Amino acid sequence: MKRFTAILTGLTLAVLLSANAQADQHGDDKRLFVSVTGSAAQDRAMPLVLANQALDQGAQVRVLLCGAGGEIAVADHELDALAPRGLTPRDLLNRLIQHEVTVEVCAIFLPNTDYTEDDLIDGVGVANPGDVAAWMMAPGTRLFGN
Repeated sequence: MKRFTAILTGLTLAVLLSANAQADQHGDDKRLFVSVTGSAAQDRAMPLVLANQALDQGAQVRVLLCGAGGEIAVADHELDALAPRGLTPRDLLNRLIQHEVTVEVCAIFLPNTDYTEDDLIDGVGVANPGDVAAWMMAPGTRLFGN
């Protein structure tokens, strides 16, 4: 019986070490894709709060702004500050841009509004659906949207 327990313990340890090695090997695969579509200020801000937190925790982050979420990237669009820190969704977005996060508006955002690329804040591009889909499908990518 002791021999069986020792063998079982050894196998369990081997499996755990193997899983740990795999996790370490894929540690660079921490990726978060965030889609912001909400029209309410909190719906726009919270995904960006989480994106900033993920960035601080070492994740590679990419942000897609669609619909009302796209208005965050429009320079003239007024945004309300939110408690408790008094930040606007654009403040949160700007921090991501400063950390070289890819931030884009949906490919259909500009053609379906009166805005042009010139209306977007610096650091925001227009998404290519094929590129976005490839990024989303890559191993290790987690998706978050509202």
